[in-house]
Amino acid sequence: MTMFWSELTWAELPDTLQAAAQAAILPVGATEQHGPHMGCGMDSVIADHLCRAVARNTGVPMLPTLPYGCSLGHSRRWPGTIPVQPITLIELVKQIGDGAYHSGVRRLFIVNTHVTNAAPLRCALEMLRAEHDDLMVAVINSPAISERVRRFHFADAEDWHANDAETSLMLALAPEMVRPDLLSQADDPDRTEGQVFAHPVNRTSLNGVTGTPSLATADKGREGFDWMVEDLSALVRRGLTQTPPLAHSFFDRV
Repeated sequence: MTMFWSELTWAELPDTLQAAAQAAILPVGATEQHGPHMGCGMDSVIADHLCRAVARNTGVPMLPTLPYGCSLGHSRRWPGTIPVQPITLIELVKQIGDGAYHSGVRRLFIVNTHVTNAAPLRCALEMLRAEHDDLMVAVINSPAISERVRRFHFADAEDWHANDAETSLMLALAPEMVRPDLLSQADDPDRTEGQVFAHPVNRTSLNGVTGTPSLATADKGREGFDWMVEDLSALVRRGLTQTPPLAHSFFDRV
């Protein structure tokens, strides 16, 4: 049977969720500039590919991928970024979580592939678990799935974007997203070292890139993606058997 929420009927969903320990996966991406060499939908493409693979591996159904995120830091210097406000993303994910809960979900894995979605998603997590006492929510940021995945993403820049890793992933998964003839011109160094303040990309990058996409290869992308799928699948499987350390209700008083 399919593991994709949008393909399941209402009659199939209860049994699918029961077989998956009442769990579901929500991929969250973004639509934003990714330098002169890569399509603006990269974050959503990786979220979708990654979570589809993990859903098949684990038997946990995947909700439709969110293609918009909190991308305000990319400014208006380059066309292509379609940002939503942090409070919009918080409320949207909260309402999606509410709907998932009322459909039977009790374990929700939110998989985020865009760095600055992390704070709004954490806020949505706080709201969901405060309202639904028996709902467990995890926000998993894809570059931090495991140590080897982190090394893969951060190899060429601490404040990376459209870099070696992301370009390699797209060369492996969606080569139509990459303009190979522009790779050698796209490199731009990380200028954030030693900065006290968090600056938007227009103040840290000449072309919207941070890192060295000229180093990208499809082979690196395939290896990095395999690590991401394997390690996220293991994380999800762990979550399917976990319960809260204590049984106290959110609403109980001592």
